[in-house]
Amino acid sequence: MRNHISEYLCGVQSLLDKIPSSQVQQIVDILMAARVNCHSIFLCGNGGSAATASHWANDLCKGAISDKLPRVRALALTDNIPLITAWANDVAYENIFASQLANFVQPLDVLIAISGSGNSRNVLNAVRYARREGALTIGLTGFDGGHLKEIADVCLIVPSNSMEQVEDIHLILSHSISTALRQSAEG
Repeated sequence: MRNHISEYLCGVQSLLDKIPSSQVQQIVDILMAARVNCHSIFLCGNGGSAATASHWANDLCKGAISDKLPRVRALALTDNIPLITAWANDVAYENIFASQLANFVQPLDVLIAISGSGNSRNVLNAVRYARREGALTIGLTGFDGGHLKEIADVCLIVPSNSMEQVEDIHLILSHSISTALRQSAEG
């Protein structure tokens, strides 16, 4: 048992070493610009990525607070279950996020699309919709990036075929980016 745990943790550490810090900084810069200019940040994903979207929105809205800058306006499109099920039932599951964006997204807002495979149709449709409306799009994915790497303005790919490790890295990135936003605001 101990060997499996050590192998897993070594795998996560190895992946962390492969994440380009310049690309993480690019994401921080996009989110900081949204914050300073009072634009909204929307997040979406399925399964574990939905959990990361919800968790990250929480960290952006509460954990990144600074007295020196406006609060971050973040909303996880994964959190309104009645609305998600209404859109899924009445229209199509692949539009559950894009349909929510239609109510809120403005030019220069930001959509963070999280998809381990990069091929979730509802996430891809949200990215397409956000881009049509003039929002900036950030993708977090794994494996080979899927279609998300082709359509997001910035797409950070965790180079792994292990969904668990991809999701681990996404959560670590969400924490590091939220922390960077708070610390940058404090000087």
